[in-house]
This record gives sequence, C-alpha cells and structure tokens, in this order.
Amino acid sequence: MVAAGRDPLRVIVAGAAGRMGKRLIQLIAEAPDLVLAGAIEHAGHGALGRDAGEEAGVGVLKVPLSSDLQAAAGQGDVLLEFSVPAATLEHLRIAVRAKLAAVLGTTGYNEAQQRELTELGRATRCLVAPNMSVGVNVLFSIVERMARLLGPGFDLEVLEMHHRMKKDAPSGTAVRLGEILAAAAGRSYRDVAVCGRQGMVGARTEAEIGLMALRGGDVAGDHTVYFIGQGERLEVTHRAHSRDTFAHGALRAVRWLVQQPVGLYSMKDVLGL
Repeated sequence: MVAAGRDPLRVIVAGAAGRMGKRLIQLIAEAPDLVLAGAIEHAGHGALGRDAGEEAGVGVLKVPLSSDLQAAAGQGDVLLEFSVPAATLEHLRIAVRAKLAAVLGTTGYNEAQQRELTELGRATRCLVAPNMSVGVNVLFSIVERMARLLGPGFDLEVLEMHHRMKKDAPSGTAVRLGEILAAAAGRSYRDVAVCGRQGMVGARTEAEIGLMALRGGDVAGDHTVYFIGQGERLEVTHRAHSRDTFAHGALRAVRWLVQQPVGLYSMKDVLGL
C-alpha cells in the first residue's frame, strides 16, 4: 500500500510490448503504489502509438508506446528494463543524465558492454540482476556455500533450459551461477568456463566448470547446479513455472531501489543476503 501522503511510484517500462513488458504493465496496473509513466519500444515496432494498457490487456492507461525514452524520462521515478544489451545501455545513459533510477533485467552483455554497464550504473541508482526471482537469488547464496563446504573433490556443472525464443546462451543466470561457483572455488570464471562440449575434448579437468544450455517450448527458466564427487552427487534445482516470479521480483526491486542512495546494486542487496 502507498504510505499516507506518498504518491505512487512512476514506472517507465522498456521492452513494453514484449512478453515480460506486458506482464509488468499488468502488475503495475493492479498495484495501488505504482503507476505506469512510460512504455518504451524500439523504433519501427508495430505497436508504437498504441495504448500500452490495451496492448497488455488491462484497458486504456493513456500511456502510448513510444521509442523516445528521453521524452518520457522526466515523467518517471524509475526505469524498468527487460530488452537487449545495446538498447539497455542507451537507455541507461539517458537515465543517468535524467537522474532516473533503473532496474535492469537484460542479459547477454559482452565484456565491453558489461564494463560500460558497471560504470554507468554507479552514476545513478541502478540495480542489475540477470534473474530477479527471489528463489534464484537464494539459490545463488546456497550454491556458493555448498561449493565452499564441498571443496575441490567435487566437479561443478550447470544446466539451464529456457523457451525456444531466448536469444542468448548460456543464460545470464547460468553465467552468474558459474561466476559464483568459480569464485567460491578460487578460480577465474573466464579461465575455467566451458560452454558446451563437442567432439574429442579430452578428459574433464578438475578446474573447469561446464555450462550447458537447452532450448524449447515455453519453458520460463530451469537451472540445475551439479556437485559431482566420487560415489555421490548433489543437485540443486530451481524451476520457474511462469514469468511472474521474475516480474514480482522486479517490482520488489523497484520499490526498494527508489529509497537507496546513488550506487550500483543487485538482488542480493534487496533481499539482504
């Protein structure tokens, strides 16, 4: 609920005509403490000019879909983005200039884009998370502790499955799991990550961390971490049954971020992990 005397938070959704964007708009329309202040899509999108609420199936919200975040930035308190890396970085540059908070769920950045994201994110209130599910972020914490407890006698592998339309592989969540496992094992993720195996690759090294990607159907997101030892194996799995788990986590992040000072944050900060 909105605190007495406090106006609803004004949220600008980028990627507003996508599946996640539409679900976010639906949830924002239902929330008494949030209001849709802008709906952004890429130039040339067929839905530009249409009412974002009608596109999302919640009726007229009097917020037309636009490709101009610069014009919308002054109307919002926070940008909520699930799109593609190039667009996300351009939008974050605008958010920094407009002093607009930003919650970013985009994945698939290359190394140069990741460096720019980090630099820009520190210049405003910015939260970056490859997965905003509360359960997945608890998984991050659990597997780190497991890797430290089990030690070098266990091989580390990550398997992820997503819907057939997902563009990047391995998923941002799988990469983050790999980074966490590598750090817990005292290794460099860049040096030990093996993304898929094919042909005569030789015996598995003790240091490597395998990441395998499956794609098909409408799978919202499954991730399993394997700790494989001699004579025993531990498996930890998170399955997302719908995109709502990500959407609810993103709105939880929005509500938390606007109360924070300038800085770069993660879902770990939101959850106090």
